[in-house]
Amino acid sequence: MKPQHPIAIIGGGPAGALAASLLAAAGLDVSVFDEKLAWEKPCGGGLTWKALQQYPFLAEGGTQSKSVEHCELISPSGQRVRLRLQHPVAIFSRLALNGLLLERARSAGANVYRERVTAIGGSAGEWRLATPHGEYRASYLVIAAGARNPFRGQFVPPISPDDLMATAGYFIPVHTCLMQIQFLTGISGYIWVFPRPDHVSAGIAGKLGEISTRELRHALEHWLGQHGFPLEGATFYSHILPSLRAQTMEALEVSGDGWAMVGDSAGLVDPITGEGLYYALRSAELCAEALVAARPQDYKQRLEEEVLPELRLAARVCERFYRGQVFGDSVPERMVALTAQSDSFRELMSDFFAGIQGYRDLKARLYRILPTVIAEGLAKTLFRPLSSGGLAPTPSAE
Repeated sequence: MKPQHPIAIIGGGPAGALAASLLAAAGLDVSVFDEKLAWEKPCGGGLTWKALQQYPFLAEGGTQSKSVEHCELISPSGQRVRLRLQHPVAIFSRLALNGLLLERARSAGANVYRERVTAIGGSAGEWRLATPHGEYRASYLVIAAGARNPFRGQFVPPISPDDLMATAGYFIPVHTCLMQIQFLTGISGYIWVFPRPDHVSAGIAGKLGEISTRELRHALEHWLGQHGFPLEGATFYSHILPSLRAQTMEALEVSGDGWAMVGDSAGLVDPITGEGLYYALRSAELCAEALVAARPQDYKQRLEEEVLPELRLAARVCERFYRGQVFGDSVPERMVALTAQSDSFRELMSDFFAGIQGYRDLKARLYRILPTVIAEGLAKTLFRPLSSGGLAPTPSAE
């Protein structure tokens, strides 16, 4: 029996817009509500090769993205290594990406309202959505309005400050083809520089409570000044992202009677890297497939099978990644060193940026390549030419 009311999607970001386009394309009545619609965010906007393979229409929007093949990793002590990515990253302005996805939703037949939902009442099958312009009815709710949306608490506990990451960033009107990632001392996060088609997105992320947004901004500005990025004409932004702890991820609830959460609203962000775009898109797709099949309960099951094991493992090792030590150095310090020394480790890192190297099979791969990594590191240390000062320079891995 056809529902009396449309499916309502609260939030028109990548997750909400993709869900709307898939549902509308399947012939379902769907409405999207967002007070901003396409808007900018201080994140990199990078889409991995894995994401582009899953959603090839995004690769076709190449004029709105910048393909980046070279990445520079910088350790907390300042050691640098450049690597050529075997599968380039497509970096979008979030304004452009959201706009592209919303246009697909409209073209598929979704109703898109530039309105802010102020209250939700009713129950499954008979939801009531209030906006400044009136009241709407909905048969099912898909909440895609970010980590700190005001409606999460109606369905599940709000995300705790301990499960959030603060970001601060600038959009700088300069051009570069190099993606840069600087790991930091004492901060569970990093600085990024992501080239976009007509500007650079530069930002910094750290766990909420570990460091203030003001301190993050100051650290970013200092780094940008040191690295020759002028702030004249730049635009500042800040944002909050989910970065769920292991205990929160284990107890995660993403759906219930007549409702589901996708993307950041559900907390589906890698707590180590802060990467959420792939998970936003994939969760939206899984949710839409379940609704099209009239089996909304399948959404949670599909997440449990495909997405949540990866994110739960990342949550368990996140603190060890940023705070742990290996061979006498911090994990990021040693990771950058191994990337510089070993072709095999560099290939692993390239696969990680492509999204095809996950956490669940990372340990097995590390054990498999470890003898080669050690041999390559020793060979480069012993046989590379010495500089005039008697020390071998750090190699550029390109």
